[in-house]
Amino acid sequence: MEAGVPSPPERLDGQAADPSSAGVNRQISVSEFSCHCCYDILVDPTTLNCGHSFCRHCLALWWAASKKNECPECREKWEGFPKVNILLRDAIEKLFPDATKQRKEDIQQNPDASDSLTAFQKYGTEQTPAAPNTGRIIPRGGGFFSGVLTALTCVAVVLLGYHWSSRELEDDLLVHKPVAKWTAEEVVHWLEQLGPWTSLYKERFLLERVNGRLLLTLTDEDFSKAPYHVENSSHRKAILMELERVKTLGVKPPQNLWEYKAVHPGKSLFLLYALKSSPRLTMLYLYLFDYTDVFLPFIHTICPVQEEEFEDIIAKLLDLKEPAWKQWQEFSIKYLFLPYQLVAEFAWDWLAVHYWTSRFIIVNAMLLSVLELFSFWRLWSRRELKTIPHRMWSHFWKVSTQGFLMAIFWPVIPQFVCNCLFYWALYFNPVINIDLVVKEVRRLETQVL
Repeated sequence: MEAGVPSPPERLDGQAADPSSAGVNRQISVSEFSCHCCYDILVDPTTLNCGHSFCRHCLALWWAASKKNECPECREKWEGFPKVNILLRDAIEKLFPDATKQRKEDIQQNPDASDSLTAFQKYGTEQTPAAPNTGRIIPRGGGFFSGVLTALTCVAVVLLGYHWSSRELEDDLLVHKPVAKWTAEEVVHWLEQLGPWTSLYKERFLLERVNGRLLLTLTDEDFSKAPYHVENSSHRKAILMELERVKTLGVKPPQNLWEYKAVHPGKSLFLLYALKSSPRLTMLYLYLFDYTDVFLPFIHTICPVQEEEFEDIIAKLLDLKEPAWKQWQEFSIKYLFLPYQLVAEFAWDWLAVHYWTSRFIIVNAMLLSVLELFSFWRLWSRRELKTIPHRMWSHFWKVSTQGFLMAIFWPVIPQFVCNCLFYWALYFNPVINIDLVVKEVRRLETQVL
């Protein structure tokens, strides 16, 4: 051994070790860090419980195609939700920066890979780690919230049965029965619905046995003198205005949600579902095609004038004058920025008439406002504001198509199906929207963390 030349290292058994085992002169190839799905360099390597590692987008494509939580190579089920192997990822990016960069660019240009990754990540955010010693993934949102959801669903079922059995049978009668065939009791029932102030006069109508035929002959002069003695001019005007509507239609005009549904079952269902998904388009539809009967009472209720001649709800609904400029101004601002608030304000004005139903509608309007806020936040955070016109047009086309199909097929849909869909949208949707808001909050928390 010459002086100055270091001797090779010795092993424990006394033999000289191979200098290449130290890794100094050994070249590491890309093939040693290749994915067994695409056989290219690993990008965002994800290691499963079995020890095999794959590109994350390859694993997402495999999951999207098979819908199985299995290793693509050995078919062993994974537990929990696979995470990126950070140590392996950093090592590959430091060893092969150019190859990794080129591979990432190729993946970004592949729409299937991007869509699969998005679906895979969404699936992961909705899951929690698997239960110990099992491969089963436990979904989030169980426990207390599931119990509340079940309880609210039971309450909705009870309310549904109650309205089907009682309110509809009582209120649907006069909106279908000709006024000339009304009995004295039915005339008093019609009078009571004009407002609480009618309690001053209903006994007089009963004593005189005013039936439908006699009601049609009464004039302003008859109401002002004996035996009716309706001396209050505002009350007398309200009765006469509603009586004119009865004479025009021949039946009692609908004055609440249930009566409107009884007269227009398909239209009420369409408006209920349309308000949920597209409140602005729905109000525009009412303005264009149902201005006098629905839109005018709506705007006079949510944007009332300061000086009102009458104080009762029925008086506001009968005041069909053109809205003032201030009313249009207030309506336009809320229409653009807070459309669900308009629905909530309208329901609030009817608390005394529909106590629980109004509260369901108000809660649902609040939840839908929150969901709309989350939608705008996602567009803002992803810098997709330029896509809003395209999204609006797509949404308009979708709603218009659905409305056209409903107009065609509605006559053949049974009334029972209509009732089921109507009460589902009215009472069950708020419960479903609670779950959607909870998921959005959790997704936002995940993004922040």
